[in-house]
Amino acid sequence: MPPGDAWHDAWMPIPLSAEAWSADGGPTGVLLCHGFTGSPASMRPWGEQLAAAGLTVDLPRLPGHGTTWQELNLTRWEDWYSTVERALLQLTQRCSTVFVMGLSMGGTLTLRLAEQHPDLIRGIVVVNPIVHSENKALVALPLLRHVVPSMPGVVNDIKKAGQDEVGYDRLPLQALYSLTQAWPDVRRDLATITMPVLVMHSSVDHVVEPSNAAYVLAHLGSDDVTDVELPDSFHVATLDHDAPTIVEQSLQLVARLAPSDGDD
Repeated sequence: MPPGDAWHDAWMPIPLSAEAWSADGGPTGVLLCHGFTGSPASMRPWGEQLAAAGLTVDLPRLPGHGTTWQELNLTRWEDWYSTVERALLQLTQRCSTVFVMGLSMGGTLTLRLAEQHPDLIRGIVVVNPIVHSENKALVALPLLRHVVPSMPGVVNDIKKAGQDEVGYDRLPLQALYSLTQAWPDVRRDLATITMPVLVMHSSVDHVVEPSNAAYVLAHLGSDDVTDVELPDSFHVATLDHDAPTIVEQSLQLVARLAPSDGDD
């Protein structure tokens, strides 16, 4: 059992808004993946709108998230990926058509799922995905992670007032290092993604550089790619002013690609 599951939950309370969430709907399912140091709270309104449209939605809480940054430091990329992979496999047992959608590192997880399970996913949506960093300080990360447990992070990078992604204001360095180790594989295999892809990216993002979305767009193997800019949002765009655009665009993708209830 990966860190962050029941063994820790028994004594570490999880804010209600940071809990995993799901909704039973029709035969079309959506797996939602939240970001690094964030929680399901950043995706919950999006998920509720998808569910209101009749979709089956699963929004898992990634190990180490929604509790403490110290716990997150005990987890690795493999733990987060195995959680969403397991959720995807379970969703395919319940739904005839499945989409995966993710924010930030959740977008990275989404891309990896598309690379590893192209036969299970009809289309994907990524919002401000991260596949590299231009931060020169990360050069020291392989050594620094053994000396310093965490560094100041950016939480609630949201232009709209009054929003809370229920995330950490510290970057746990062991976990961050593991995330950086996953990026090369994700970048290498982008050309294998041939399914429809919707990429949405904020005009101003204080967490993930714009070059990330540009890299993804330039290296996808799909000939069905939609690029949408979010002009009035920061990094956590799912809770920001452009959240209605994210909902609208993702539902349009689903409507275009998923069979209607009357189809076989």
